[in-house]
Amino acid sequence: MIQQNYSFQALPMAELESVGLVKHGRFNVSQDVQEALLAGRRTEMLRFENLESEDMKIPKLDAKVSLQPKEDGTLELLIHPIYKEVSYPSFLNDMDAEELQKGQSSSISKVIPDGKGGEKEILVEYDGETREFVITDSQHITVPDWVNNVGLTVEQKQRYRRGKEVEIQDGTIIQHTSIDSHGIRSNKLALVASLLVDGGMSYVLCKGLNKLFNQPADERGRAKLSEGYKEALNDMREKKNDLTPKVPYEKSTSVQRAKF
Repeated sequence: MIQQNYSFQALPMAELESVGLVKHGRFNVSQDVQEALLAGRRTEMLRFENLESEDMKIPKLDAKVSLQPKEDGTLELLIHPIYKEVSYPSFLNDMDAEELQKGQSSSISKVIPDGKGGEKEILVEYDGETREFVITDSQHITVPDWVNNVGLTVEQKQRYRRGKEVEIQDGTIIQHTSIDSHGIRSNKLALVASLLVDGGMSYVLCKGLNKLFNQPADERGRAKLSEGYKEALNDMREKKNDLTPKVPYEKSTSVQRAKF
């Protein structure tokens, strides 16, 4: 689900500049990468060059990045490299881990202790690009209230939060994912999701979406958008509700000469 959760002013600028994601106070990456970071999601795989720390130098590194709040509320930059060995969390059994690694399941929903004497529901996915298991607190998943002007039922919202496919009346199917930079997969290339925020409606245009998990690519069918999509897009334009992050951006094609 594409939604801006962090403001540009709240970003850890020194960390972002140290890896080349920000330059001269402006983003040095594509719009898709910006949106993923501001929404609190992982980016696509990026190539970093000439990384330096106090005791090492790395000529090249392929990794995804994300932002995470610290205990004091400030944001920190997380780097997700390609791991040589795969290890899975203790609350997954061998069968669960194997299902995810082999692509037999897109995600697994689990209830685990929350560390405060209670329990919480989480969603576990496997990122084959970085070779790691990704854990998301289900309560932190943004669930749309409407898709293409069709309201989601309580049951559909629960399914979405648990990583299940949800089909609405116009044939559009959506599925949450934390390992895709868009945060959502669909059988359509584009959709308009709507959120009820502070008593008003906010529209989010999602474009260039990846196909559903383990589904064949039907590009002709994915490109055929419903009347509900067109109506929602018109509603969005009429209200002039553009949620594209308005942040400084310096056009660049690579991330280079970075330090960390």
